[in-house]
Amino acid sequence: QVQLVESGGGLVQVGDSLRLSCAASGRTSSGNIMAWFRQPPGKERVFVAGISQSGSRTNYADSVKGRFTISRDNAKNTVYLQMNSLKAEDTAIYYCAAKQTSWSLIWTQTHEYDYWGQGTQVTVST
Repeated sequence: QVQLVESGGGLVQVGDSLRLSCAASGRTSSGNIMAWFRQPPGKERVFVAGISQSGSRTNYADSVKGRFTISRDNAKNTVYLQMNSLKAEDTAIYYCAAKQTSWSLIWTQTHEYDYWGQGTQVTVST
């Protein structure tokens, strides 16, 4: 089993920055693809950003490209999401996810991931 715990969410204003953290425990390894998803109020959970096992490859949703940066520190079993220039439409519950795979391809669908955190709320006020 792998446990994921998100932190760093909060209430900010348009244009502000936040950094989310995802701490992994249990049977963790650097062989996991890691990703962030988000679920706005009343909408489905969607892909935000993903990172390969080594951290050398990343992928982003078009809506956050150029504003968000995903990174990982395998020694600390932690993944980060740096969010800059936040917009009102970024308001959502943000979830950390892990997929156990030997492939470096970044999966972008919720059903493709094996483990999930419980989420952290990000609210961007106008």
